[in-house]
Amino acid sequence: METLIPFLIIFPMVVAVLMFCIRKTSVRNFIAYVGAAAIIAADILLVFYWLDNGAVPVELFVNTELADHVILGAEVLIMVVVTYLSFKYKKYWVSLLSIIPTLLIAYLELAGPEMEEQSHICLDHLSILMCIIVGIIGSLIVVYAVGYMHGYHNHHTEVQDRRYYFFMVLFLFLGAMFGFVTSSSLLWIDLFWEMTSVCSFLLIGYTRTEEAVNNSFRALWMNLLGGVGLAVGIVYFAYKAGTVNIFTLIDMGAAGEKLAVIPVALIAFAALTKAAQLPFSTWLVGAMVAPTPSSALLHSATMVKAGIYILYRLAPAMADTTTGFMIAFVGGFTFIAMSIVAIAQSDGKKVLAFSTISNLGLMTACAGIGRAETIWAGVFLMIFHAISKSLLFQDVGATENALHSRDIEDFHGLLYRLPKLAIYMFIGIAGMFLAPFGMLISKWAALKASIDSSNIIMVFFICFGSATTSFYWTKWMGKIISHGYAYETPVKDVTKKNEMLSLTIHAILMVLTCVLFPLISKIYVNPLLVEMYGHETEVLSQSVLYVLVAIILVVFMVPFIAHIFAENVQTNQKLSYMNGINEGDNRSFTSSFGNRKMLYLTNYYFADLVGQRRVMLPVQLFMMAFLIVMLCIVIGGVM
Repeated sequence: METLIPFLIIFPMVVAVLMFCIRKTSVRNFIAYVGAAAIIAADILLVFYWLDNGAVPVELFVNTELADHVILGAEVLIMVVVTYLSFKYKKYWVSLLSIIPTLLIAYLELAGPEMEEQSHICLDHLSILMCIIVGIIGSLIVVYAVGYMHGYHNHHTEVQDRRYYFFMVLFLFLGAMFGFVTSSSLLWIDLFWEMTSVCSFLLIGYTRTEEAVNNSFRALWMNLLGGVGLAVGIVYFAYKAGTVNIFTLIDMGAAGEKLAVIPVALIAFAALTKAAQLPFSTWLVGAMVAPTPSSALLHSATMVKAGIYILYRLAPAMADTTTGFMIAFVGGFTFIAMSIVAIAQSDGKKVLAFSTISNLGLMTACAGIGRAETIWAGVFLMIFHAISKSLLFQDVGATENALHSRDIEDFHGLLYRLPKLAIYMFIGIAGMFLAPFGMLISKWAALKASIDSSNIIMVFFICFGSATTSFYWTKWMGKIISHGYAYETPVKDVTKKNEMLSLTIHAILMVLTCVLFPLISKIYVNPLLVEMYGHETEVLSQSVLYVLVAIILVVFMVPFIAHIFAENVQTNQKLSYMNGINEGDNRSFTSSFGNRKMLYLTNYYFADLVGQRRVMLPVQLFMMAFLIVMLCIVIGGVM
């Protein structure tokens, strides 16, 4: 383990350099495959050694003086890159959000107080979970990207082919995330925080269109604003406590020490920006301009999960506190508000984006409540969301390459036009909301914990947020399995083998995770709760879970049954009235002017009522005011 963790951090960065230097596509693709396979292998090996060691927390120490110099040098380099790009695109003020935290951290390291020697890397249940998500899901996205980007540039000829740059940032991202989730030093966490912010900025701005540049800078300044809060919290804690170890901060917060209140609040605020919670949600929606692999990476495996990871770390320190109430309210409100906005979207990637923000809101609320039951629910939400959203983003990208559209209305009858992609899409959607899949069980557990803690506001958020979630997923699923129209030209599935490999593995992981739900709860999640709270919690009995698994297997038969039924539909079925002469297929008719027209059924999206333009600004202003007031209350109560 002493070598595997540094390998997982450094190796992707070495591969990133090779990606940038090698311009021959075939060679670069081969190295991408080898790099992804090596990361998955090292990730699995790390889990194996950790389990063999007793699945107990492992702390590693690094040469402090050398490590501090490297960390500080990398932080300064990031500041220089951000400042250069900010001036290049005339976004001058954004550079201040990088300069300020870098100077604070530099002052702490060079002129700050002497700090006690503590571990720099820690491996426990929560960091292992994140390593699995980042290593396996992230690497599969890289494999998918090899095929997808080839089709993307064939379809988008106006975009300069810079795949060497794209894959460089992907691997940098993976290395930064491994460093982020295994670091116990807040100084290390700060560095990798900045790295992930800059990498997401570079991915979003890949096409270099005006929209892409503007959206990338929006993502950058929002995440860097969180970085300022993180840096201030680190410096404050270091001066007051003489340490920068995150576990010391959590222990002090859980014990109710006032010293931990302000840094916990500031770091939790920073996590809200990374997790795209209101009022910072627009950066994640803007990320849709990037190619699909980066969307999958940002929305499922890495970027947004970094914020959730930090909130779960801080959960014991936030339980029954003002900070916990602040985080829970922001998360719950984001959950219901973004579910409502998602109803009005017909663009598949936008539905996935708003759904992501919404589900992240529920995870955030679970962390804010801070009870063992809500963390149980939150961990499963994280697992199912990572697999399902990665699967759906990749599937929508592959479908777009075939249909040249990602509008959900154009997915009508997808089961009969692109059956493989439709089945995988069905599995991904089922994992997000259908009873009794993991996401729904997790929502039920969060609801139960909210009721037990008499948190009426959260009960309201979860009930109504879940209802609106079902609304937009049902519309989408109905489009997929509805009988297709008589299209003039057949659709060719242009999905590459490497794309299909990633999709297949994701779908298998989704099914296995559903089926093994009870086992995962017993051998992984309950020990995680013991590690965090000193005790486990019985959320669902084993007998109930196995019944739910049986129902899951039945639900997975729906698309197959629908396909078989459609093939056996009688051609001489009763003709319906169609405002003209029925052509005999119940899908087309001749109008009174003698023109042949197709019957087209469409969902209603309530765009004028709950559309993005109408809803986003008011809820952003409300949450901005709420956060300012709550932070003033938290800080004022300590000062």
